[in-house]
Amino acid sequence: MKQQGHLRSAAMAAGLGLSLLIPAGAFAAEDILKPEEAFRYEAQAENNIVQFRWDITPDHYLYKERMSFASATEGVVLGEADMPAGKAYDDEFFGPMEIYRGQILIRLPIAQQPPDAREFELEIRSQGCADIGLCYPPQKWLTTVALPETPSVAAAGPLSRMVDKIGPAAADAPLAPEQAFQPAVELLDPFRIAVTWTVAPGYYLYRDSLKVAGDGPVAQPGPPTIPPGEPKWDEHFGDVKVFYDSVRMEVPLARANPRAGTAELQLAFQGCKENSICYPPGEIAVLVDLPPATAVSGLTRAGDDGRPMAEQDRLSQLIATGNLGLVLITFLGLGLLLAFTPCVLPMVPILSGIIAGEGAACTTRRAFILSLTYVLGMALTYTIAGAAFAAAGSQVQAVLMKPWIIISVAGLFVALALSMFGLYELQMPAFIQNRLTQMGNQQKRGTIMGTAVMGVLSALVVTTCVAPPLVASLTVIGQTGDVMRGALSLFALSMGMGLPLLVIGTSAGRLLPKAGGWMDKVKGFFGFMMLGLAVWMLERLLPGPMTLALWGALLFTAAVFMGAFSSLLPDAPVSQKLGKAGGLVASLYAAALLVGALGGASDPLQPLRFAGSPMSDGGSEHLEFQRIKSVADLETALAQAKASNRTVMVDFYADWCVSCKEMERYTFTDERVHAALDGTLLLQADVTANDERDQALLQYFGIFGPPTIVFYSGDGNEREAYRIVGYMPAEDFAAHASSALGSTG
Repeated sequence: MKQQGHLRSAAMAAGLGLSLLIPAGAFAAEDILKPEEAFRYEAQAENNIVQFRWDITPDHYLYKERMSFASATEGVVLGEADMPAGKAYDDEFFGPMEIYRGQILIRLPIAQQPPDAREFELEIRSQGCADIGLCYPPQKWLTTVALPETPSVAAAGPLSRMVDKIGPAAADAPLAPEQAFQPAVELLDPFRIAVTWTVAPGYYLYRDSLKVAGDGPVAQPGPPTIPPGEPKWDEHFGDVKVFYDSVRMEVPLARANPRAGTAELQLAFQGCKENSICYPPGEIAVLVDLPPATAVSGLTRAGDDGRPMAEQDRLSQLIATGNLGLVLITFLGLGLLLAFTPCVLPMVPILSGIIAGEGAACTTRRAFILSLTYVLGMALTYTIAGAAFAAAGSQVQAVLMKPWIIISVAGLFVALALSMFGLYELQMPAFIQNRLTQMGNQQKRGTIMGTAVMGVLSALVVTTCVAPPLVASLTVIGQTGDVMRGALSLFALSMGMGLPLLVIGTSAGRLLPKAGGWMDKVKGFFGFMMLGLAVWMLERLLPGPMTLALWGALLFTAAVFMGAFSSLLPDAPVSQKLGKAGGLVASLYAAALLVGALGGASDPLQPLRFAGSPMSDGGSEHLEFQRIKSVADLETALAQAKASNRTVMVDFYADWCVSCKEMERYTFTDERVHAALDGTLLLQADVTANDERDQALLQYFGIFGPPTIVFYSGDGNEREAYRIVGYMPAEDFAAHASSALGSTG
C-alpha cells in the first residue's frame, strides 16, 4: 500500500534542527525536499512476500547499509531482506558504502504470521542525502501492510494465468513470472539507465533472454552491458548462462532530441523455477523520465569523480553547453591543426592540380574563387554527411571505405593525372557545352562545378580520419539529437581544415607562370602527385608488398621524367643538373622499394627490412594482440582477465584506416610502449569487414570508428577517461598507457 507518512516526531525534530543549522541562503528553498518527498515508497504483500519499492527523487540517494526492516506487530516475523546490489560510493563520513538511486525493489519474506492476521505494521529505517551537499538524519518510518488470506497474484497476465493452472496454491507452487522476475529501472545520466532484475529464491533468468527494445520518439536503447552469468546445463537449451538472486545491466540511450521526455522501453526476459517449470519468453513495459540531454553529466561522466577527462569528452561538453561563438572559434582552430595531418595533406595536390590545370588563364581572383569553391564543397559535404551518419548511428569510415568506392576514386585520380600529362583534356560533353554557351560564360561555371565536385569527393573519401574534435561533434549529434550545434561545429572544423588550402590555392594562382614550357613541367609534377594519391587510396585494399611495388614503379617513372637517364650537355643549366641528380637519387630509392617488395617488405621508410634480412634483427617487435570479433569474445576475455586481476587494452583496427597503420608502424613497435603495456592483456578488434558483429562491437562501446583504444583496470571496469581516439605518438602513448593502467582511482 502507499506510504502513510508516519514520520516519528524525533526524526522530524532532527530534520528541523538540521535545516536550522544550514546557513541562510546556502541553498534555494525549492532545492531542499522533505525526507518523505525525496524518498517515497510503497509496500504490498503477495504470496508471503512483501514487495517493498523505493522511488528516490533524482539527485538524491539512500545508503544501502543504513537501511533495515522489521515488523512492529506481534506474531508477524520477517525473514532477511533480499536487497539488490547498490552502486559503490566512497563516503567522506562513512567510508566505502553502497548507495541506491532511482527505483529499487526489495523483497521481504514473511517467515511467520498469525492465522487471523489481516495486516501488520512495517518499521523502516533509512538514511539518505541530496547531491547538493545535504545529508538527512536517520529516518524511522511506519506503514501498514495488508496481509492476504491466501497467496494471490496481482494484475495477473496471460503468463500468470498459465502458471495458476499448474495446480492448487501450495508452499512450492510456482510464482507468477511478474513475481519471480522483477525489474527496477535506475536513471544513471541522460544517456544511460540501469535495469536491476530481482530473481526470487529458487528461480533463475537466462542471460541471452535479457534484452531492451524501444522505438519511441524520445530515445532508443542500445545493446545492454550484461555480466557474464553463471554456467548451467539446461535440459531445454544445453549449456547456458543464467542469473540467480539478481542481475544489473546498463543500457545506453540514443536521444532523438535534447529535450526532456518519457522513453517507452520493453524489457524482455525468460527464466525457470529450479527443477520445475520454465516460463515462456516475457516482456515488461516501463516508462523512463529523461532530463534534458544537454546536462553535462551525460557527456562528461568520465570526469564526474575528479579523474582526468578524455579530450573528446571535453569537446563534447563544450559543444553541448558552451557559448556557441566560442564553440565555433575553438573548432575552427582545431580544424586548422588537423589540416597538417596525413589525412588532410593529400587535398593540397588535388586543389593545386586543379589550379595548375587552368594554365595561363588563372589569375589571383580566379584562383581564389576556385579555392573557395573547393573548400566550401568540402565543408558543406563534411557537415551534412557527418551529421546524417551520426544521427543514423552509422560508421562513416566503413561506409566510405567500400572497395568499389576506393577503386573508383583511385581511378578518378589516375584520369586526372593523365590529363595533366597532356594525353587528353577533360571537359564537359559538347552538347552540354553548347547548351551552356547559350547562357553565357559557361566554361567558367563548368570549371567551378567540377571544382565543387572534387571538394565533395575529398570530404567523403580523403578526410575520413577519426580525431577527438570529429568524435565530439558526432557524439553530440548521435546522443543528444542536437543536430544544429553538432553540425555547426563540423562546419567550423572543416573550414579550419580548408583555410590553408584557400591560402595555397590563391597563392598558386598568383605565383604560377602565365605561359611557357615550365607550365607543362608544373602540370606534370601535379600529375605524379595525383598518381601518388591513387596508390595511397589503393593501399587500403592491396597487400603491403604490392603497394610497395606500386610506389617503386611510380617513383622510377618520375625519375625518368626528371632526366635521370638523359644526357646533359657540358653547359647545361644548373636546374637541369639538379633535376638529373634528384632523378638518380629517386631511381635508387625506387630500386630499393622494388627489391623490398620482392622480399615481402611493406614499409616504404624501411624497404629493405624484410623477413630473413640481417637488417631486421635490430628493430623492435610488434605487439602481439589477441583478436576478438564479437561482444561475446570481448566479455569472455574480460572475465578471464578480471579473474586474474589483469589489466586490458582493446585496440580497434581496420585495413582501410590510415591512422591505424600509423599506430601499428610507429607507436606499437616502440620499446617504451612495450614496457608500459607489460603484463596487460592486448585485445584487437579488426572491424575491416564492418559486418553485423563488427557493428555490434562498435555500438557496445559507442565508438564511431577506428583508431580507438580502450583501457580496463584489473577489476574489469573501463577507464573511460583514458580512451584514445586517433593517432598518438609513441612517447605520448607510453605515458598515457602507464597512467591508465597504473592507477585505479
